[in-house]
Amino acid sequence: MALPHDTLTALREVKANPNSTPMSMPPSFYNHDDMLPDELTSVFLNGWICVGRSEEVPTIGDYYTLEVLDEPIIVTRNKEDEVVVLSNVCRHRGSLLLSGKGNSKRITCPYHRWSYDHNGKLLSAPIVDKTVGFDKKRCSLPKFNTHLWFGWVFVNLSGTAGQFEDSVVGADAYVKNYHPEQYLSINPTTEYWPLNWKCLAENFMEGYHLTPVHMKTLHPMTPTRLCEKIPAGMGHTGYKAHYNDKYEGRKESHPDMTEEELRQSMMLWVYPGFVLALSPNSAVYMSITPTGPTALQTRWDVIARPETFESGEAQARYDFAASFNQEDRERLLDVQKGLTSRFADRGFLAPPDLEGTVWDFYQFMSDKLIGDSA
Repeated sequence: MALPHDTLTALREVKANPNSTPMSMPPSFYNHDDMLPDELTSVFLNGWICVGRSEEVPTIGDYYTLEVLDEPIIVTRNKEDEVVVLSNVCRHRGSLLLSGKGNSKRITCPYHRWSYDHNGKLLSAPIVDKTVGFDKKRCSLPKFNTHLWFGWVFVNLSGTAGQFEDSVVGADAYVKNYHPEQYLSINPTTEYWPLNWKCLAENFMEGYHLTPVHMKTLHPMTPTRLCEKIPAGMGHTGYKAHYNDKYEGRKESHPDMTEEELRQSMMLWVYPGFVLALSPNSAVYMSITPTGPTALQTRWDVIARPETFESGEAQARYDFAASFNQEDRERLLDVQKGLTSRFADRGFLAPPDLEGTVWDFYQFMSDKLIGDSA
């Protein structure tokens, strides 16, 4: 299926002239049915998707289930104390195996009681295992390529993505002193918004809207005027949201953090859909995936340093994030509606510190969707 003509033209311009005056993409980039098939194949299935945090499965046998791109999966911890991601579909006749979250000694199908270990190996197939020609080795659950990054669990569903580390070359330096691997999840939440996935990802990762949209929430802490873009990498971009001088900052922090890091939120986007706002004692992140041309799933949470839970600071951070997420949702519903106008067109982007991350993303998308065919 071909990309919309005006989007294809715009992507070719981005690829051919990355240093030209930055312009937004045409409306078809965000609302045309023909965009989704290529995005699913070239961007998501062939990329790395965040499916949660390792502390969500703290002990052997723990698991939780979710759907990513309509694919039912299980995130679990095996007997080797490793986090693994498995297909949640029985190899017998396709029943879902688990639901929700919990702990189990084995993964047992509720339909015919086939059971598997937490590496996906078939343990038991009652009666069928006596069938002539039955091959137990052919009945393991698919196990997806998985990578842990500072506690976040990333998965590649196709098995064909490049190394995850290549996506974040240069990003580790901006993250490591915060030590988010020590943070704990508060309330992993899955929401469905009637928006194109790119609208939400771009919004999360540009500072131009911070003051006008979040005047009472984020502006007093991280006003638009104090944003500072960082260099982009092959699979990521980001910026520093410096704190207002009058803002007291977050008290709990790791001793490795620099004075600058104590006075900012580090904003990172690992393509295609993982966005992160990392602050000294907590962080809000989203894993955004499409469920349709103008519909998305976001699995989001706030994670916080352990000492913030007793004081109530952790819950306060979650409630704060929920409030500015709602502000973004209201504005983005208007954006999605506006993009359907026959008069909607491309616009000029703000300077790099404010919307340079969006321009970086366009370059990533041009590489993925048109490659060397420009």
